[in-house]
Amino acid sequence: MPDDTREPGLLMLVSPKQNHLLAALDTTDYAWLAPHLERVHLPLRAVVFGADMHARHAYFPTTSVLSLLYDLESGSSVEISVTGNDGVVGMSLLLGGDTPMGRAVVRSAGYAYRISVDVLAKAFESRGLLRHLLLRYTQALITQIAHTAVCNEHHRIEQRLCRSLLSYLDRLATNALTMTHESLASMLGVRRESVTAAATKLQDAGLIRYSRGRIEVLDRPGLEQQVCECYAAVKAEFGRLLPQRKPATSAAVFVARSYATRSAFPAPKHRGAGQAVGS
Repeated sequence: MPDDTREPGLLMLVSPKQNHLLAALDTTDYAWLAPHLERVHLPLRAVVFGADMHARHAYFPTTSVLSLLYDLESGSSVEISVTGNDGVVGMSLLLGGDTPMGRAVVRSAGYAYRISVDVLAKAFESRGLLRHLLLRYTQALITQIAHTAVCNEHHRIEQRLCRSLLSYLDRLATNALTMTHESLASMLGVRRESVTAAATKLQDAGLIRYSRGRIEVLDRPGLEQQVCECYAAVKAEFGRLLPQRKPATSAAVFVARSYATRSAFPAPKHRGAGQAVGS
């Protein structure tokens, strides 16, 4: 996973325009937002905000990936959406709600740019092109949530696991995921044993390699043949609704951490797994 916690001597260069929504803004809207964007590091399994929290920020991921979970009274949870450099986390806060619609958890560590909800709400109300872009993203997100619900009800666990893995791969610059069977079970809303059985089938078929909480995808075309139609439907809707512009800066650019680099980009202070990083 590309982040400077793995290699202390290297640091990823990140830019707000690595996020596809920010990259799609016109010059005027981007110049308006840019002074309000704050770069933050999001460690693995950190809780960005919960459904019962008053969130103060929305997040535009660049190299991180976040999962939005719905927590049931029984204590179990299920993933309802996944967001990486294709979107923004906290969109529901701009649509009249004072609290998020779920618990946002970091599934792949990396960076994001956060912005005050009040500032983003002001831009949403006053800047028509920005509002149009965010509303189209919201429609795509609703499609993802709807297909996730259908998929969880009607498709086999192996197909759902393929959909989940492919959805994460689409938002990462690597073919490997740091993810345990327990976390996958939580995301898919099934028992851990069911995930283990499904992952074993995929591994026996030569599609993935799993070891010690790390899943490496060996045959992406093979996964795409096994996945249900939900994956393609959601991907097509994102492609239809949102501009297909490449981020301005590659997500795989590293530099040696010279003194000047360390001063300009201080190493992130890490928080414990599952600890909120501040809403």
